[in-house]
Amino acid sequence: ILFLHCTKHAFAPKQAFRKFLPMFDRVLVERLAAETVTKGGIMIPEKSQAKVLQATVVAVGPGSTNKDGKVTPVCVKVGDKVMLPEYGGTKVVLDDKDYFLFRDGDILGKYVE
Repeated sequence: ILFLHCTKHAFAPKQAFRKFLPMFDRVLVERLAAETVTKGGIMIPEKSQAKVLQATVVAVGPGSTNKDGKVTPVCVKVGDKVMLPEYGGTKVVLDDKDYFLFRDGDILGKYVE
């Protein structure tokens, strides 16, 4: 089930990843690993692997300011599983791992259990 819901309460950003703090309404995510083997056991070459659209949020910014000067908080929190657009985001390499930086509004939805 895919569900997007923004909370209205302001919160201090909790950071699971302490070395990088996104600015404003930006969200740092780690994409899930692509499938490398089919169900039948056939290895999939890297170029043929589908782009993974699911990711885990590892850091969030405090939110964006509206025209009245009030902060609008980000809709996701650290640890949320989200769906990303196929294209977009900025690649960030931290500790030899690839992360991607998206604006809060670019995230398509959040998985809820």
